[in-house]
Amino acid sequence: MRALMTVLVGVVIVSGVQSAQVPRDRSTWTDFGGGPDNARYLALDQITPSNLHQLAVAWKYPTRDTISYVFNPLVVDNVMYVLARNNSLVALDASTGKEMWIHEDLAGIAPRGINYWESTDRSDRRLLFERNSYLQAIDARTGKSILTFGTDGVVNLRDGLRRDPATLVKVQSSNPGKIFENLIILGSAAGEQYMAPPGDLRAFDVVTGRLVWQFHTVPHPGEFGYETWPKDAWQYIGGVNTWGEITIDAARGIAYFPLGSPTYDYYGADRHGANLFGTSLLALDARTGKRLWHFQMVHHDLWDYDNTAAPQLTTIRRNGTSIDVVAQAGKTGFLYVFDRVTGEPIWPIEERPVPASDVPGERSWPTQPIPTAPPPFVRQSLAVDDINPYILTATQREEWKTRIGKARNEGLFTPPSYRETVSIPGAQGGANWGSTAADPGRGIVYVLGINVPSIYKLTAEEPRPGGGTFGAPAAAAAGRTLYEQRCRTCHGANLSGSGNYPSLVGITERMGEQQLREGITGGGPGMPPNNDLSPEQLTTVLAFLANPTAVAAAPGNLDSAAALPPGPVVASGGAPASRSVPPGRPGGMVGPPYPSGIPVPEVRLYTPYGMNGTIVKPPYSTLTAYDLNTGTIKWQVPAGGDDERAVAQGAKDTGYIMQRTGIITTSAGLLFHAGGDGTLRIYDSDTGRILRTLPLPAGSRGIPAMYQVNGRQFLVVNATGAVASSGAVVQIPSLNPDRAYVAVALPEQVPSK
Repeated sequence: MRALMTVLVGVVIVSGVQSAQVPRDRSTWTDFGGGPDNARYLALDQITPSNLHQLAVAWKYPTRDTISYVFNPLVVDNVMYVLARNNSLVALDASTGKEMWIHEDLAGIAPRGINYWESTDRSDRRLLFERNSYLQAIDARTGKSILTFGTDGVVNLRDGLRRDPATLVKVQSSNPGKIFENLIILGSAAGEQYMAPPGDLRAFDVVTGRLVWQFHTVPHPGEFGYETWPKDAWQYIGGVNTWGEITIDAARGIAYFPLGSPTYDYYGADRHGANLFGTSLLALDARTGKRLWHFQMVHHDLWDYDNTAAPQLTTIRRNGTSIDVVAQAGKTGFLYVFDRVTGEPIWPIEERPVPASDVPGERSWPTQPIPTAPPPFVRQSLAVDDINPYILTATQREEWKTRIGKARNEGLFTPPSYRETVSIPGAQGGANWGSTAADPGRGIVYVLGINVPSIYKLTAEEPRPGGGTFGAPAAAAAGRTLYEQRCRTCHGANLSGSGNYPSLVGITERMGEQQLREGITGGGPGMPPNNDLSPEQLTTVLAFLANPTAVAAAPGNLDSAAALPPGPVVASGGAPASRSVPPGRPGGMVGPPYPSGIPVPEVRLYTPYGMNGTIVKPPYSTLTAYDLNTGTIKWQVPAGGDDERAVAQGAKDTGYIMQRTGIITTSAGLLFHAGGDGTLRIYDSDTGRILRTLPLPAGSRGIPAMYQVNGRQFLVVNATGAVASSGAVVQIPSLNPDRAYVAVALPEQVPSK
């Protein structure tokens, strides 16, 4: 069993490094998440608890489109890079928000961020990013593509993954990876279907685009962990990918990868075994890709418990000794804490028996690792008495109590079944991307947690259209209205989606009516629930999705680049090769046939995500501060605004529903949280008490950025999303000129302290 957990295979190349962190500038934001360690921690103290009342908007940069961006801005010197103007990269003056250059029309770009690299003498400065599953670079000073990178300016990320590249529509993650020295280190996100591509970890030379190393997360014959899979599983198993955030200990040259589950996520009859390195924290030598140690949080994952939040690096004091640790917040609701170099758990993690699967052909793992400390940050059980006393009607409440009472519900790690099965945290519960931060020197880690269950039910019926009219075309007009209110801001006026959100064109040809109803009502990964829609309203939405040309789009849409005002456009479309996308689009979870000659099950099982963010009593989300010097929770408060419907019925401190937004902390004792409800909240980082709130022009879905230029400290928030209000998403008018990147600061005349 020990081999399934932590394994140290060698001494880290720079084991002589004694400092907890490599010296770095914590006054700016040159990297996604703020720096290699993703701490979101700034050594800036101009903005303090005593002068917060003077904090005000310094400048705004309107995005001039209808897209809900999740982009994390970068700042280098006095230049800020943002995504705006219909997925264009824009360089701004970080002091004023004035446009410097625009590289337009980068639809298909990885939406959450980009990477910055510069040579030692600063003569070569590059922005590296993924677009349409090609890696490419542009000059950070001019905004023009660097065509000497890779082949004709691109590296095709579909190559080298043991699948036919022509069949892979998407490989890139929405997160940008990490720069380390002269390497860009990438994970991937290729889908969750059967026969998905494997989640190999790769590093490329930032100048040439040459592949430097590749780590097989589904081991090949002779590689460590191969025996934890069926023979030849590497030929057909996919996933085990880092689609979330990579963290690097730059002083030691260690890269930490939070790895996700194998595919298919909820049924593993074709992958008997513990399935290394599925749902693990994996430490690799950042220069070579050599495995240093790993810890598997979930053996034979059947719950989609991907690790995705950024591993946090901090230093703790135990028994009079300083220990550099890495802490991984999981979808399981646990915070796992390890010695950063050896991988040894700081507190015992015990293998405990868990419920067995009752599905023929499945072999769930008999035990799972349970941390003895620190305590979990979200709820891990759902009883009948936990059904929400607010929002739901009396009928709905009784229906849910009946369903929960009849479901298989044996606590954490109850395997999916042919009958309804309760999983809490669910597929979008616990921690997710962008939801962690740390004080690197004090042993404090912050986690945004989401209390969302999933109700699974396995079936052999393929999740494709299985009948149903999807509503008559005559109902499409009413459905168009609801679509404009609820969906357009993400999926566009013509259903084509964006770099952030998938296309809905032809969705009723790829998914069945019941699956669509459940997905719209309960939400999904990256999508909030719409559980206030009536069945009749849902029918009209489906009618519109099936007949989108039956009624015209609302006037005034800004989805067309032709509507943009002029600006300093220097280039368009990225490197020419990156405009090529393989034909077709993802077709759900079915996937292609297995390779011939491999003994695999004849039956494939499926389940909807089954998420519902409002059936559990509040708080729906929490913000937790951990003191890892003691392994305890320092404080915990509801995260975000209240559900207005629940407040009207007597609730308070509900937190918001199924929203993933980033947090930043500073040396001045402040923690900043930009909410999906259109409010910036500033907390006392030692107590969790809210010290100040500021209204934003729109909701925020990404990670803010903080920096100091010309002696002035700024916080910039991506406020471009729909506002989460009353438990549902309320559309911001398409022509709202205030959807913007918003920079706040103290008045220039205020002294620094």
